[in-house]
Amino acid sequence: MSVRPYRDIDRRKSRLIHVGRVPVGGDSPIAVQSMTNTLTHDVAATVAQIRAMEEAGADIVRVSCPDQESALALKQIVPQVGVPIVADIHFHYKRAIEAAESGAACLRINPGNIGSAERVREVIKAAKDHGCSMRIGVNAGSLEQDLLEKYGEPCPEAMVESALDHARILEDNDFFDFKISVKASDVFLAVAAYQALAEACDYPLHIGITEAGGLRAGTVKSSIGLGMLLWAGIGDTIRVSLSADPVEEIRVAFDMLKTLGLRRRGVTVISCPSCARQQFNVINTVSVLEERLAHITTPMTVSVIGCVVNGPGEARETDIGFTGGGNGTHQVYIAGQPDHRLKDKDIVDHLVALVERKAAEIESAKLAAE
Repeated sequence: MSVRPYRDIDRRKSRLIHVGRVPVGGDSPIAVQSMTNTLTHDVAATVAQIRAMEEAGADIVRVSCPDQESALALKQIVPQVGVPIVADIHFHYKRAIEAAESGAACLRINPGNIGSAERVREVIKAAKDHGCSMRIGVNAGSLEQDLLEKYGEPCPEAMVESALDHARILEDNDFFDFKISVKASDVFLAVAAYQALAEACDYPLHIGITEAGGLRAGTVKSSIGLGMLLWAGIGDTIRVSLSADPVEEIRVAFDMLKTLGLRRRGVTVISCPSCARQQFNVINTVSVLEERLAHITTPMTVSVIGCVVNGPGEARETDIGFTGGGNGTHQVYIAGQPDHRLKDKDIVDHLVALVERKAAEIESAKLAAE
């Protein structure tokens, strides 16, 4: 009997679309997305926030276009940023057309709530004319009244039916460049809806636990729900919805993907929670070290362990390892092997220098190979 390797995740096969230059679905990496919380018509503030998300690793950024001023502001925003912009549209079909004309790479809409069939056709024409893809965004909190009456409450069946009904509107107009989301703030509801939708169609899926909460609680809730979906191979783009700085959403999303081996970006720090055996202040060291290494994008692992119980073993599996030793003198490992010793006062500066040097070596080797 063959046993599937325990680290393998068999990703769901979906059709390929593009959000601007970013491929979504097919064999593409899972794209990380977030959303601005500035007033979109405040161009300077919106551009600054998008750039901060880009620096953190965002592949796609969504902005809300609730009025004409916001939709038209995309003309100024899009040329100033490097990531494709998704325009978030509700109810007003003209905002979707204006956003497409203003440079949006994707329109997030519900075809069923932007008016008549003719209005839907106008939006689809604008999308085709300007190379926009779309996202059908179903949310448990805003399901159509007829579905609520049919099912009695938001449920996976109602959410999937809503998604497929909206998809059919686009398909009937010969438009297939779209992805779908079926978000809910309830983890069980969201996961069940995505599982059912994944079986019902082959469109790319944008996954998220909507309105998950603040930084800590929202991270926990999102990690549980999205972790279940990602482990099952479901998800082509991901957004972690936190009541926090959008940059934190990007960081949490990448940590999820790194943990599951689905994306690799930046330094992964493996550290112990510390105890009475620690030979240096692990918690403070790791806190400062992660902040100092945030600029590194090269995938790398660093272990920071307070004593020799697990330190040498963890160091064997990481690019750079650091293990606490007695009398304020600690052991540094390079590529799993003991390399040199280090005193207390030099820990963070020394490790940052080692990581930066290793990152430069890796990037140089990549360039040479190209």
